Amino acid sequence: MHTAQYSDIQVGDQVPLLKLQPINRTTLALYCGASGDHNPIHVDIDFARKSRMPDVFAHGMLSAAYLGRLLTRWVPQKQVRSLSIRFTGITQLGHIPSCTGTVTEKFEENGEKCVRLVIRCANQYGEEKMAGEAVVALA
Repeated sequence: MHTAQYSDIQVGDQVPLLKLQPINRTTLALYCGASGDHNPIHVDIDFARKSRMPDVFAHGMLSAAYLGRLLTRWVPQKQVRSLSIRFTGITQLGHIPSCTGTVTEKFEENGEKCVRLVIRCANQYGEEKMAGEAVVALA
């Protein structure tokens, strides 16, 4: 991993895009096991339909994990100072998540050089599913 350097970063710079594989039932089942979130709305089509959904759909926290991966592919985890996210849509089966980040501010805090990022997870149609903000410290 090539770690970003504060002196090389400008407001408006983009974090390298993270494009994932399409969401499928296997992804959801594996995430259930890994996260311990066994809500049947994510794996049981009958339960999902009884809940007035057309099919199962991805856990919101799966998209949050993808946003975490976006950051930790750019900088080591120990450099992440804050991460705040909000759910803005449902990720359906077949959706292809893409995560992006844009530097919105450079600043110093507690003796560290930091950048603030707007982060986003959207599907292949550009429909936002999760949005947030992160602060990372850079060397």
